[in-house]
Amino acid sequence: MEFQGYRRKTGRIGIRNHVLVFPTVVCSSEVARMISEKVPGTVYARHGGGCGHVGEDKEQVIRTMLGICGHGNVASVLLVAKGCEVITPDVLTPELDKIGQSYAIVSVQEDGGTPGCVEKGVKLATKMVADAAKLKKVSIPLSELMVGLECGGSDAFSGLTANPSLGVMADKLVAQGGTAIFSETTEMLGCENVLARRASDEKVSKDIYRVIADAETTAMSGGVDIRGTQPAPGNIKGGLSSIEEKSLGCIRKGGSSKIVQVVKYGERPVRKGLVIMDATAADVMNNTGLLAAGCQLIVFTTGRGTPVGANIAPVIKVSTNSVLYKKMTPNIDINAGVIVDGEGTLESVGQQVFDKVLAVASGELSKAEALGHREFDIHFRMII
Repeated sequence: MEFQGYRRKTGRIGIRNHVLVFPTVVCSSEVARMISEKVPGTVYARHGGGCGHVGEDKEQVIRTMLGICGHGNVASVLLVAKGCEVITPDVLTPELDKIGQSYAIVSVQEDGGTPGCVEKGVKLATKMVADAAKLKKVSIPLSELMVGLECGGSDAFSGLTANPSLGVMADKLVAQGGTAIFSETTEMLGCENVLARRASDEKVSKDIYRVIADAETTAMSGGVDIRGTQPAPGNIKGGLSSIEEKSLGCIRKGGSSKIVQVVKYGERPVRKGLVIMDATAADVMNNTGLLAAGCQLIVFTTGRGTPVGANIAPVIKVSTNSVLYKKMTPNIDINAGVIVDGEGTLESVGQQVFDKVLAVASGELSKAEALGHREFDIHFRMII
């Protein structure tokens, strides 16, 4: 099976052809916005990082920024610097050079403050958009597709309808040689043994136990009860009673395939198949991590309703129940609630999700994408 996409000179595969205006630090985020809004055909990222990072946090932020700036959906990137931050363009460009990603740089401090930087940035970004428009789509094997699996605003139906339907899609993608990544480690608590039994080898099994144990240790280290966030108030109103119950529903997004690798937040897998990413459960931050890991699109299930998308990739929304679908039809692509309504099955909805993934991968807009949702945020381990 194939889809229509872009084969980059970096060797990466894209399903969109974005020019990204990317601030290397929060202090230049507004300037990046000003540039992007003056150049149709660009997207930009607003985030709170780029300075004050140390140790593992700094490594994670750099890894994430590189994954986004060098993403297959990004034809070229305009780096917008302030000029004195921790993560300057010089930190990122050696790796972008290594993979052959096209980029340009502007600096608020070196290019005449905000007005001068915007003027220069608009000229550079306008040329980038013109160059990107010359690129043509080609047929690409489905084995080159990487899909992120996310759930947010879960309810009691999540583990019964949308999430297992997503698991059916993931199994179909893996069977075609593609890659699916699911994450949200705190929403795996209590399911370590269930997941470890599906590990492809002993190392993967140990990695599964390790990252979930680390998440539990971190959750307990603050001396507070995480039940205010796991499950969240909305989850409880939706019928979930405990983190274990939520976890059992959450992991069903991964279907039944063997788990071939566990990666860090924003880390690119080296194996194809079903992968776990050790990541936060915060929706937008998790989406960013999935994209940085290389996912060209994300399928996002929701029981309570969430509108979020992503700045460089389409996000497909699947509702767990028909009541939500009727309330938020403009935001929801697929209604898995038909399963409990007796009008569909896990297999039929899973096939519907799979077909939608193929269509969106080849250019069809998801509803979040069409509505202009471009949420973006980076997960920080520590910032000082």
